[in-house]
Amino acid sequence: MQLITVSLLNGVFYGLLLFMLASGLTLIFSMMGVLNFAHGAFYMLGAYFAFQAGRWIGFWPALLIVPLVVGTLGAAVEHWGLRRVHWYGHVPELLFTFGLAFVVHEVVQAVWGRLPVNYPIPPSLSFPAFSVFSADFPAYRLFMMAISLALFGVLRLVLTRTRIGLLVQAALVQPDMLSALGHNVPRIFALVFGLGCGMAGLAGVIGGNAFVTEPAMAESIGTIAFVIVVIGGLGSLTGAFVASLLVGIVQTFCVASSLTIGGLLGYVGAVPRTAYGDLLRISLANLAPLLPYALLVLTLAIRPRGLMGRRE
Repeated sequence: MQLITVSLLNGVFYGLLLFMLASGLTLIFSMMGVLNFAHGAFYMLGAYFAFQAGRWIGFWPALLIVPLVVGTLGAAVEHWGLRRVHWYGHVPELLFTFGLAFVVHEVVQAVWGRLPVNYPIPPSLSFPAFSVFSADFPAYRLFMMAISLALFGVLRLVLTRTRIGLLVQAALVQPDMLSALGHNVPRIFALVFGLGCGMAGLAGVIGGNAFVTEPAMAESIGTIAFVIVVIGGLGSLTGAFVASLLVGIVQTFCVASSLTIGGLLGYVGAVPRTAYGDLLRISLANLAPLLPYALLVLTLAIRPRGLMGRRE
């Protein structure tokens, strides 16, 4: 019971961090149709900027300033780079953002080096919030979960209940009509792209010290954001939220489990064959990094629109 409860809490924590990262990609991908392969790079910039700003002004000012800086940088990238290739289709956009990710990776290595940096959790949140079966749950994780849930609620409210959300959705469906009504569609796209990058920067500020801040962090978690967007469904913020929790909980349970494939088949009533003995001895913990991509393939095979997507 202790293992189940602690793994569930850790899975929800990890899933909400994934949602914080994937929500920005969902916004950009669904509202603009842009395949932003540099989204993980903005997440990494948020972590490194927060590390540097934390040494100068502290964590709490950095929590407010860094997402704004990363969002402004994202809007500038859209205005002076991505907008020039947007009208040529998805392939130039993909190549542009793919190259941008490599540029950011090399710049980070040149400035902060190749080794992980010491980005600590703030002392004001470095204490156990509560205990579960003699296991302490850190207050910082509880703080991150509250931020992620608040972000989900605010985004859903803005996109569905406000005039700004209606303009953003109309800019994707009928950009010419929206422009004829006097709205600046390119500016809307820049704001959406900047907002998505700012949310990635916020995830970096909070997730950089919860995990490890290193140059490889963009590749390790950035690709999972694409998996979550596809599993949840294009254009669905709620789908991204559900998919994030699903991936986080399943992956955490597999990491904490000592079961093997053979043991799992035994639990469901299947009789393992001795011919596959080596394969059946593989533990679920070793398969945990593959599970998000296995869920992606399964979702595309059964429901190409995703769990709550509106289009394929």
